[in-house]
Formats: sequence, structure tokens, C-alpha cells
Amino acid sequence: MHVKRFEDAAPYEAPNHRNVVGLRLQGFEEGGPENQWVGLSQFLPGGGAGPDSTPFEKVYVVLDGEMTVMTEGAETVLRKYDSCTIAPNEVRTIENRSNLVCTMLVVIPYPPEAKT
Repeated sequence: MHVKRFEDAAPYEAPNHRNVVGLRLQGFEEGGPENQWVGLSQFLPGGGAGPDSTPFEKVYVVLDGEMTVMTEGAETVLRKYDSCTIAPNEVRTIENRSNLVCTMLVVIPYPPEAKT
């Protein structure tokens, strides 16, 4: 078992994101997960990311607040405990259109060149 305390989670910068603080909960460390990493993103009102895509899928789980997720031809609002999967190469934009902070769990496979 690999335990990491919340107080030990290190912040990270995510490309093409704005008004967000990301914390790495698990991954990119000795003894951590081998297939994916887990981040906690805290988006201020007006914060978001994209448009962009990755060559691998990712999962978003909203823990508090709400996040608008836009893909080609679709737009939906995720609220507390809602989740979605973004497919590989699917272009997405996310925006916190509310006046509350949106806290979101993000699960992403390691890029092939970054595996631990």
C-alpha cells in the first residue's frame, strides 16, 4: 500500500489551464501507481482549460461545485459527484461558470514516456 497524505500533495502546473491550482495526489513517485496518476484540481470562478486533447482518455469527477464540459457537438454541466470520461484525442474545453470554486478529481494514464 502506498499512502500519501493530503498535506504532502505537491502542486503542479497543467498546460492550457487557467485560474486553477492542481495538486498531485498520487503518481510520478516511487511506490505509487504504475498505470495512472490522480490529481485534485481547484478551479476558481471563470477558471477552466482547453480547448485541447490528449492521446489518452481521462476521467473527471466533480467533488464540489460545478464544471461545464464542452466537446464537439455536446455541452454538459457536471455537478457534485457527477463524472465523465473524455476519450483519447477528443477535443474538450472546461469552464467553471459558477461563482463557487469547483473541486475536481482527475485520473489520467501516464504518457508513454513518463511511466514510473
